Amino acid sequence: MLSYQHIYHAGNLADVQKHALLCWMLEYLCRKDKPLSYFESHAGRGLYDLGSEEAHKTGEAAKGVQVVLDDWFEVTHPYRHALEAIKEKHGVEAYGGSPVLATQFKRKGDSLMMCELHPQECEALRVAMRGSGARILKQDGLEVAQSFAPPTPRRGLMLIDPSYEVKSDYDTLANALPQLHRKWNVGVIALWYPILKSGIQASMVGQLKTVLPDALCHEVRFPPVREGHQMIGSGMFIVNPPFGIKAEMKRLNGLYDALNA
Repeated sequence: MLSYQHIYHAGNLADVQKHALLCWMLEYLCRKDKPLSYFESHAGRGLYDLGSEEAHKTGEAAKGVQVVLDDWFEVTHPYRHALEAIKEKHGVEAYGGSPVLATQFKRKGDSLMMCELHPQECEALRVAMRGSGARILKQDGLEVAQSFAPPTPRRGLMLIDPSYEVKSDYDTLANALPQLHRKWNVGVIALWYPILKSGIQASMVGQLKTVLPDALCHEVRFPPVREGHQMIGSGMFIVNPPFGIKAEMKRLNGLYDALNA
């Protein structure tokens, strides 16, 4: 059983990039009065307490969302707006993972499905998503994704966000994304990945750029959160990117670049 638990990393600078783009895309998709499908392959527990012992142990949120939220995001930005709604409901230390963020955009007729294989995390996810109408599966998310595509409704977004505990994930995903795109050619498919000092992610990203040349690849760099930490950045590879997202990516680039200045 894989041991990764996102509570130690929730709200870090990688989450800020991933969740800012996710919320931007969901808000854009919801502008049309047509139902959509939302799917997550590796959902985690959905809701995190940034005041917890685990969050304080790594200090990643304290160098991430807790520092940059007010300066980087106007109150009208979809990411900040969703987080403020979550805090109002769950308390000031609450941080919404992507499943709970996605529920902030759910409308009547929209379909939500989330997968999480870790037993404790899946149970916590069920609690966090209670009343949302989302379908929660304790199954391998990539396997479910292949059967999920194409969904009904056909409009929608798929977020693939593994922990990359298994190094073979990089090869698996390089093959899986093109397959999913062929099955669901109108769907927005977003893959998050870490940028590591070792550069292990580069081969996967290179393969995806070759096979899916019309996709957008957005990468940001930031200082390691502590001595010896291997993650130095964060990437989002987006198939069928919504119109206008390049401007948001450029804005984020400037903000992250300033951290490294």
